[in-house]
Amino acid sequence: MSQDTKDADLVFYTNSQSRGNIVHWMLEEIGRPYTLRVLDFTTTMKETDYLTINPMGKVPAIKHGGTVVTEAAAICAYLADAFPEAGLAPEPRHRGDYYRWLFFTAGCLEPAISNHSIGWDPSPDMEMRFGYGSYARVLDTLSAWLEGRTYVAGDRFTAADVLLASHLQWGMMTGLIEKRPVFQTYSERHVHRPAAKRADEQAEKLTAQQAWKAA
Repeated sequence: MSQDTKDADLVFYTNSQSRGNIVHWMLEEIGRPYTLRVLDFTTTMKETDYLTINPMGKVPAIKHGGTVVTEAAAICAYLADAFPEAGLAPEPRHRGDYYRWLFFTAGCLEPAISNHSIGWDPSPDMEMRFGYGSYARVLDTLSAWLEGRTYVAGDRFTAADVLLASHLQWGMMTGLIEKRPVFQTYSERHVHRPAAKRADEQAEKLTAQQAWKAA
């Protein structure tokens, strides 16, 4: 339910060809009106106005009232807590698994994929220097956890599923994550949710608009 209104207190900074698509899905899940600010990688993302929001000059970022949050995993966790009525944070008894896999996705899965994508993986004698150990170990650990599970934490869909399913879908689509049956089964259960579809449709329109402007 994207809505660009002057009185909206939730502002979303993104680019449709970025990790912002993870947060876009999350925002559609919470069902709260938000103002969309689309930035260009080489111009508006590096200008002073945006650098006051995120000095890294990267998206996604959100501004909720006077609070600024960057990094996709942090934004997902924040939105789940800021809008509890959406039910995207689990019951307290499942919070351990929830936080574990939120941080595993951000701290192990993503850097392992990034390094692997450029043809570099830690040698066995260097694995101890990296929090994720090795690309293979990350995928094996995740596979073992997801086997037989519908949700990554507890018995219902949460922000951790938004983050993990997004990474798995993208990784398998680009060939950076092995198309293991357990990954495919898990991600397919979630990436076709109505909120995910709405975010995808909006991202496609934004991509088309950006291409038209660049032409």
